[in-house]
Amino acid sequence: MNRTIIEKIWDTHCVADLGDGSYLIYIDRIFLHERTGSIALKGLEEAGRVVRNPEHVFCTMDHIVDTFPGRTDRTTMPGGTEFITTTREAALAAGINLFDLGDDRQGIVHVVSPEQGIALPGVTLVCPDSHTCTLGGLGALAWGIGSTDGEHALATKTLVVKKPRTMRVSFDGALPYGVTAKDLILHLIGRHTASGGVGFAIEFCGQTIRELPVEARLTLCNMAVEFGAWTGIVAPDDTTFEYVRGRPYAPAGDQWELAVRHWQSLRSDPEARFDREIRIDSRDIVPQVTWGTSPQHETGIDGRVPDPADEPDANKRQSVERALDYMALEPGTPLEGIPIDAAFIGSCTNSRLSDLRSAAQVLEGRHVAPGIKAICVPGSSRVKRAAEDEGLDRIFTRAGFEWRESGCSMCFFAGGESFGDRERVVTSTNRNFENRQGPRTRSHLASPTTVAASAVRGCLTDVRTLEN
Repeated sequence: MNRTIIEKIWDTHCVADLGDGSYLIYIDRIFLHERTGSIALKGLEEAGRVVRNPEHVFCTMDHIVDTFPGRTDRTTMPGGTEFITTTREAALAAGINLFDLGDDRQGIVHVVSPEQGIALPGVTLVCPDSHTCTLGGLGALAWGIGSTDGEHALATKTLVVKKPRTMRVSFDGALPYGVTAKDLILHLIGRHTASGGVGFAIEFCGQTIRELPVEARLTLCNMAVEFGAWTGIVAPDDTTFEYVRGRPYAPAGDQWELAVRHWQSLRSDPEARFDREIRIDSRDIVPQVTWGTSPQHETGIDGRVPDPADEPDANKRQSVERALDYMALEPGTPLEGIPIDAAFIGSCTNSRLSDLRSAAQVLEGRHVAPGIKAICVPGSSRVKRAAEDEGLDRIFTRAGFEWRESGCSMCFFAGGESFGDRERVVTSTNRNFENRQGPRTRSHLASPTTVAASAVRGCLTDVRTLEN
């Protein structure tokens, strides 16, 4: 039988067909963080249940921790310290793996998971966080869940899941200069809307994807949820195996050879059928940037702010009008040249070492424009240390960026630090919703290189126009 990679992983983890389109699926790994993990762990404790396999459960501090140098349990978020201390106590009591503040394995959950070898090709992995689909970049079947499902998974190592439809998105052709995985996924969402993937598990494939390094594949899959998808995945290959080899929780010795033989089977069969197919020529893509309050509100950096009058659908026209009002933009305005107040590099989308390297290449020998608040937050303590070993931190600080401790930081606003009222930010994060980075803060999503170039010029900038 010809099957997709999604169906192959699903079938090997299916405990029971429940007969209504839902299945009981075995869960290999569970990851928690302090914002939602404490809820699941305390709920389990109050119900008198225990974690079924503590060695398969991991927890990190990332969402509401301060990222300022010399940080402690104290945070700028109201009540944040209690989240941290409660999660720590619950994790230690449950006997699960804890990557606490001060631990060199600490970091954003979706950065830590692949760099530690916790996420592996072919495993099922869940976390009470919508961007768990990131880990599909390694060939894992990973998805976000709620705290109640988290409690169920902790107690039983299983979850009831409705089987998704399958979609194949093929990117073909070599990436043009200045175009990154972030631009690929923004382009897809912009052309097919933020609901284009609803109900689907997506396999990303094609020449472009095969040539991407693993960290770029993680970025691509990270924003599958912004496309509305249940998850995204890239078939593992030699690039994946080399990335995984030698990581702390990866197989070793004889187990490594057995694992690779299995992983090599995790690819869609030649005659496998998908419920939907999309093909995109990567050579037609330019650096992307959002202009509105949804990831689908995007276009090339060489484009213009759209005119709501051009939208025939009344509801969509109203949505564009509201977005432009919030963003304080006029129809027809060229995106390149729109002044910014701040620049942010970080988040589970774009805070890995390769992201920092690409931004540093743009910043080398340059300085952010006067008045621009620029912040770089590495995705994990390990990324931060590796970047410092390469001297990237000095490039960022000499250019005028703040260099922070690892964490989610201002990817989202939880009542603590923000960019400020009506401030315009170019950001490497994944969501540009109203108030996402602070009350009435206006966020433009872009790649780290576009963020760096924009910080230098003080306005939204096409990185291709900077002198080499």
